[in-house]
Amino acid sequence: MKLKSVSLFILAISLFSNQVQAAEKQQDPKPNILIILCDDLGYGDLECYGHPHIKTPHLNQLASQGMRLTDCYASAPVCSPSRAGLLTGRTPNRLGVYDWIPEGHPMHLKREETTIAQLLQQAGYDTAHVGKWHCNGLFNSSEQPQPGDHGFRHWFSTQNNAIPTHENPVNFVRNGEPVGEIEGFSCQIVADEGIQWLTEKRDKKKPFFLHVCFHEPHERVASPPQLVKQYLNRSIYEDQAQYYANVANMDAAVGRLMKTLEEQQLSENTFVFFTSDNGPETLNRYGKGSRRSWGSPGVLRGMKLHIYEGGIRVPGILRWPGHITPGQENTTPVCSVDLLPTLCAMAAVPLPAERPLDGANLLLLFSGKPIQRTTPLFWNYYRANSTPRVAMREGDWKVVAHWNGPEGILPLGNNVNSISQQFIKNAKLTKFEIYNLKQDISEQHNLAWQEPDRLKELKQKLVEKYAAVQKEGPVWDTSDYEQEREKRLFPQKTKQ
Repeated sequence: MKLKSVSLFILAISLFSNQVQAAEKQQDPKPNILIILCDDLGYGDLECYGHPHIKTPHLNQLASQGMRLTDCYASAPVCSPSRAGLLTGRTPNRLGVYDWIPEGHPMHLKREETTIAQLLQQAGYDTAHVGKWHCNGLFNSSEQPQPGDHGFRHWFSTQNNAIPTHENPVNFVRNGEPVGEIEGFSCQIVADEGIQWLTEKRDKKKPFFLHVCFHEPHERVASPPQLVKQYLNRSIYEDQAQYYANVANMDAAVGRLMKTLEEQQLSENTFVFFTSDNGPETLNRYGKGSRRSWGSPGVLRGMKLHIYEGGIRVPGILRWPGHITPGQENTTPVCSVDLLPTLCAMAAVPLPAERPLDGANLLLLFSGKPIQRTTPLFWNYYRANSTPRVAMREGDWKVVAHWNGPEGILPLGNNVNSISQQFIKNAKLTKFEIYNLKQDISEQHNLAWQEPDRLKELKQKLVEKYAAVQKEGPVWDTSDYEQEREKRLFPQKTKQ
């Protein structure tokens, strides 16, 4: 009897120990999260995406340690909408962020929108934003929400670009306090702040969410002379070498961030996502000698401001040790609007239910399974340089649509105003094109005539999605901004 009792006791202890271990396994620490966003980095601008000259060893290594996405998308072909879409998981026109936001403009990411940072902060994360913000026109003003109002406990940010260039910028603000001129180059300055926050300022008892937003390689480009020198013999003009060096300098900043994670023993439990806000600069802003942009969309059609692939398809690299097998290449369509539902699933945070979301949870993707996308990927830009203004992707197929509003930029003014908003809210879709992106990545063959049934199906879905988004988007009162702009542009006229 005694022997039997001892055996039962040992069995009970063993069962209890297994239960404890199972409970501990279920209560794994929440992952840290590092999202790195570049500005105007093209699909073909990295060595690991086929650029013939630019060397990006740190991003090459990041890709080898995780997953390189071949079909990664920004939520818009221009900066402010793209950033707002990433933060909220919602296509930007729902938010009323229809275009890039000029300084002083009333357009902004509204306070009532729910961001990734807010959700993670409520779930016990420490949060920080470093770099380009560009989600409001009244930066560092109580009249519009700032990074701190959208869930970032620490922020070191600029309204839009680094001013006057990437070298020695003067327009950073840290937690509401202007910093003044800072010596160095913007991406390294942003990396410095992120590293200091990781090592000294964050609450180390909590998991973290760090959102790093480089200004590079947006114009006006400025790069370290020693890097520029390395690319002079691979370039036609010096400003081309400046651009190549700009991307390389950004890559070095990424390398410093990755090294800090390793030194702080954070790498194993940190999810890293690297991407860009849109395609490469499409306007001729990169130098008087060349009068052209040096960013590369690779084999894609169009560039920034286009609704074709070159405007919205961007580099995308994921790393999460223990969850993403190293060295993968994945062709599944993924978009920055997917981040909010994915990060919520990682951190066991309920999704916000008060507004429609447009992204999907990507966790199944990490284990090689198809993701469950309930709504097709969607883009809408009223000032697109491409004639089509709206696009949708479902599986391998993409449909793009023209509208009955004016073509080009000039008829609608410099930015969102009283005239452009009439078309944004009321324009109808007209001509449609469809492309099989698996067979035709460069969108050279419109199959609308060959695939009438598919065209009909995709057209119906696109029209329905467009109508729902168009209905939800708010209208901004831009009268004061337009009057002030008129005074600045035509001072003599306003005096009369």
